[in-house]
Amino acid sequence: MTSPGDLHRAYLQAFAASAGRAADRFPAALDALRRDALDRFGAMGLPSSRDEQWRHTRLPALLRRPLPLLATPATVSLPAASLRAPALAGPRSALLVFVNGRFAPELSELSALPAHATAGSLAAALAAGDERVIRHLGRHAEYGDEPFTALNTALFDDGAFLCVAPQGVLEAPVHVLFAARPDAEPAMTNPRLLLLAGGGARLAVLEAYLSCGSGPYVTNAVVEAVLEEGAALEHCRLEHEEAAAAHLSDLHATVAAGARFRSTCITLAGQLTRNGVRVLLAGEGASATLNGLFLTGGQQHVDNHTWIEHRAPGTVSQECYKGILAGRSTGVFCGRILVQPDAQRTDAYQASRALLLADTATVRLQPELEIHADDVKCAHGAAVGQLDADAVFYLRTRGLDEWQARLVLTQAFAAQVVQQVEVPGLREPVERQLAARLASIGA
Repeated sequence: MTSPGDLHRAYLQAFAASAGRAADRFPAALDALRRDALDRFGAMGLPSSRDEQWRHTRLPALLRRPLPLLATPATVSLPAASLRAPALAGPRSALLVFVNGRFAPELSELSALPAHATAGSLAAALAAGDERVIRHLGRHAEYGDEPFTALNTALFDDGAFLCVAPQGVLEAPVHVLFAARPDAEPAMTNPRLLLLAGGGARLAVLEAYLSCGSGPYVTNAVVEAVLEEGAALEHCRLEHEEAAAAHLSDLHATVAAGARFRSTCITLAGQLTRNGVRVLLAGEGASATLNGLFLTGGQQHVDNHTWIEHRAPGTVSQECYKGILAGRSTGVFCGRILVQPDAQRTDAYQASRALLLADTATVRLQPELEIHADDVKCAHGAAVGQLDADAVFYLRTRGLDEWQARLVLTQAFAAQVVQQVEVPGLREPVERQLAARLASIGA
């Protein structure tokens, strides 16, 4: 196994190469942030089962050695089927495509964006001196205790940004596609996404991860979302990568007074998936809704960690995460709600449910409440079970065979999460992908 020192030195070399390419594009302040993040990664090293937040997730051999950065293909192209994938179907305000972490303008569609919205490449925005991007990029995703967030902050070379001006409204979602074209040897890509919603703005974003080719690789993604007063953002993440891939992600949202943030995370494939969601309800009356659904089969492992901090009075959070597990797959959900002393009149509820389709599948659900205020309404619930035999029998008496009956019940279990997606342009493509995946795991 590679030692922490060897790992740090290898990524120092990768950083030096990345910094050389970015020297004419990244401002000095961001360069200092990137160097600090790499130093922090070197101090932390890779997480292990001795770390409380990782004790149920063992890193595969793919992640326990230094990985080169996944190269951008000489010819930036994708199979036509990728751009016509169900995840990307339907109306949209814009399409941003990234191949191996780099913006592909020839595959993107930005002409339909209204004047009050700006979207494109982070690298280009930084090179142009966009003050909004410079002010927020890397300032919300805390990397002090998250080694992979620190690594992304140090090594990202490009990414997507979307900014909607105050009171601006996007009638259709923006689609952001991160596509991986893996090489023969394992490598890593570090996608980055920055979402800025001005005061009173309304927008929806679909963030999709797809594989174009086979082979092991690592996606290490970070999303920062900033909602100013009274803004509303619905964010949907769809993860459907290669079976040999590892997917690591961290989403950090800062929600101002009266703003509303909705997040839905759907995980359908990948060898190892670790999703972190951190939400700061920073202003009075801010609210957050976090929903998640993961489907696993074979020997897949999915780990979802959420953290909601209520820092201001009158804040509201609702959370529902569900897992459907088959084969010898494993799952983890750990959800933490922190209510600070000034967050009086907090209303927070968290639910986690898991459906086991096989006796060999396992899941761990761990809800956590930490309350430092006395005028609050907080609750949580967790449950693990299997399909109801009586319900299966009832459907079979109505003409369905056993596989069809089990599939119908499994779809009903998943529907609660998907139907929480408010924007039809986000919900419908997710429903199509989900139906295909449910049929494939053998309900």
